[in-house]
Amino acid sequence: MVGSKLLVMNTALMPLIQSLRDFARERDWEQFHAPKNLACALSVEAAELLEHFQWLTEAQSSALPSAQHAEVAAEAADVFLYLLQLCDKLNIDLIDAAQRKLQVNAQKYPVATARGNSRKYTKS
Repeated sequence: MVGSKLLVMNTALMPLIQSLRDFARERDWEQFHAPKNLACALSVEAAELLEHFQWLTEAQSSALPSAQHAEVAAEAADVFLYLLQLCDKLNIDLIDAAQRKLQVNAQKYPVATARGNSRKYTKS
């Protein structure tokens, strides 16, 4: 049932999800947390994360100064938290969904054909 809180997630993420629920409830923000709004906010935060890497070389992006690394960590946390809220609203067990997606990807990208290249599975 979409939107119901009856789904029991089989994950260690539940304390964090409950903290997010409490945080929003205490501020009366649930009214703003429709799935569409959470997806929009997630996209904005992902863009803010990306902004830290804009114009960097590959080497620079792998060796961020500590202050920038902390900023990237904060943006990554924002992305993660909005994703958790979205999944909570839609009763998506994120761990289960990720495990299923890994299985799908393993079939799309078998080691024999995918090893060492970055082509999408639909491209030969």
